[in-house]
Amino acid sequence: MEKIQINPKRLQWCCDTLGIDIDSLSKDISISHQTLEQAMASQAVLSVKQLEKIANFFKRSLLFFIDPSDIQEEKIYSVQFRTINNQAPIHSPKLRAFIERIEKQRRVYLDLLEDLKEPVEENWHSKLALNTKDIKQISANIRQWLDLPLKYGFDELRHAVENKGILVFVSNGYNGKWQIEKSEHVRGFSLYYDVMPIIVIKKQSDGAQAFTLMHELAHLLLHKESSIDNEENFYHYQGREKEANEFAGNLLIPDSFLNQIDIGTLLRMEIVSYDSYLDGFKKKWCVSGEAILMRLLTNNMIHQKAYQDYRNYKKEQSEKIQQLESKPIPRQYRHREPINMFGKPYVCTVLDAFHNNLITLAKASTYLDNLKITDVRKLEQYV
Repeated sequence: MEKIQINPKRLQWCCDTLGIDIDSLSKDISISHQTLEQAMASQAVLSVKQLEKIANFFKRSLLFFIDPSDIQEEKIYSVQFRTINNQAPIHSPKLRAFIERIEKQRRVYLDLLEDLKEPVEENWHSKLALNTKDIKQISANIRQWLDLPLKYGFDELRHAVENKGILVFVSNGYNGKWQIEKSEHVRGFSLYYDVMPIIVIKKQSDGAQAFTLMHELAHLLLHKESSIDNEENFYHYQGREKEANEFAGNLLIPDSFLNQIDIGTLLRMEIVSYDSYLDGFKKKWCVSGEAILMRLLTNNMIHQKAYQDYRNYKKEQSEKIQQLESKPIPRQYRHREPINMFGKPYVCTVLDAFHNNLITLAKASTYLDNLKITDVRKLEQYV
């Protein structure tokens, strides 16, 4: 069988982007170190199957590695991708592919809106006068701008943000191309565009998702740039991450909300009882207990020890829960997953395009995470 010669510069570039060497690659894809070294020396030594292994590992096409031209990153990655990669190098090929897929989904959405002759708001933030020196006032202004209802959960918060021309994705809870894996420390990211910016949230509890949503909204509104956030960024006490955390905390839990809590009663309790006491507030405000305690701490209403003891307790609980969550989750509501992942505005636009004969049913299925035709029909009835 004829062997294939690749462009070694392209393979080297792929290795560099993931921070690995040829020895590591050899172990990961089960191709001998000698064969890869020969391929890097521009020798025709790779079989089609071996090249497929390389392409699948890096989430690239076979032709990508055969192309003799030099790499031009600006043609491969968007400005938004390069911005967040410069902040925190993204070594996971799955996460890189996930971000590229998100960007493609945005382009699909914009194309469908254009075909449907639906207006798209440009410079969505231009009417907002924001001064980062007074985060509490900014949070109050944005809360009013979002026109939040008196009672809301995560879905209502997401809808309020989407109504401002922002595309909100939530990664799927199941294995697949729309999942940010549990092993990834990335909790969320935002991609800044003047038209249809993107917020992506790792699937978590509603309270954690709500805080991530507002944290990423802060990066779009206050900093006007793309950003990627690991779990540790939600505990930063300086710089832009501090601003984003303060914005999210004050927007979701204004001072008037905190005044509803009987601090004396709370502090007389054992740490294990905090959640039961705060449960009603958590549900009403769509926040976690930790977010409430952090706001109480920053307002000097509780001491650091109470907050830290609670964090330690919740960390122990989380580790126990993770050990129990090993069984696969049934997918009886498969037809609803595109709404959870891509948001209702996106799903409705795809269905509108199908109903107006702008795309086929097969294409609609493709845009909706390759739903089966029967599930597309169920989705139509659901929305």
